[in-house]
Amino acid sequence: MYEKIPTKGMDTVEWLKLRKSGIGGSDAGAVCGLDPYKSPVSVFRNKTCSSVETKDNESMRQGRDLEQYVAERFSEATGLKTRRSNFMYKSTRYPWMLADADRMVSGEDAGLECKTASAYSADKWKDGDIPLHYLMQCYHYMAVTGKKAWYIAVVILGKGFVYHRLEQDEGLISQLAETEKNFWQENVLKGRMPDPDGSKACDEVLAQYFHAARKGTFTRLSGFDGKLDRRAEIIAQVAMLQKEQAKIEQELKMYMGENETASSSRYKVSWGNVETSRLDTKRIRMEQPDIYRDYSRVSVSRRLLVKTA
Repeated sequence: MYEKIPTKGMDTVEWLKLRKSGIGGSDAGAVCGLDPYKSPVSVFRNKTCSSVETKDNESMRQGRDLEQYVAERFSEATGLKTRRSNFMYKSTRYPWMLADADRMVSGEDAGLECKTASAYSADKWKDGDIPLHYLMQCYHYMAVTGKKAWYIAVVILGKGFVYHRLEQDEGLISQLAETEKNFWQENVLKGRMPDPDGSKACDEVLAQYFHAARKGTFTRLSGFDGKLDRRAEIIAQVAMLQKEQAKIEQELKMYMGENETASSSRYKVSWGNVETSRLDTKRIRMEQPDIYRDYSRVSVSRRLLVKTA
């Protein structure tokens, strides 16, 4: 059902290159359009670009460092023991699907996904909820490994610990596998970028692909008049809503006066003091031009402007 590729002792660059050879569990939610932090376009770029991104962020670092702690909390709560798999699994039924599972559960035909979440994300886990992109990750792992169940456990920093058991769902897995297959075959293998989805992640990838404009170049705009008409309508609607929002906030400020906080049975409001310190760059440029020039950095970015002809 799957090929096992040993990962114990594998260096980070080699492991990241291996992940490029298929769709992993952490990609599944994005490919389905369910990940708030990644888009299909960002997964496409990761799989098709020749370079390997080794840069880490604090959230990823903490998640890795706390993985063992989450596994221990899971064992404490359930009485189940877990073990590291030390393998990358590649499905033979769905050869575009890879799985790099956090843990396997001893004595059960099941695996475990370990997560950490900030206190600000606690509401995403309340009342038995699981973020959809994490659900897709677990079902992706079941698709690859054939396991009958998958646990997901999360430590909500400073708040608590929860876990859930997900049972294999062949219907959902078939739909997920088909979605991933279409993405892999029609986009990745053919080098065809997925359609934009309006996400910030998509914006970031487009900025990487088309970082700087070639000055003086021109292309005929075709097929966009209707969309740009709709864009103008949206901007007008947003402006009206923002004005209504500002009016409500102004009324609230007038009501609060000099009070720092206010509350009702449903809302808590604060209007506190915020101290901000900024460099006076205009003054530095005028009074210390050499220092300003030495510490100035020129960056290139692109700005989209739309005007009526």
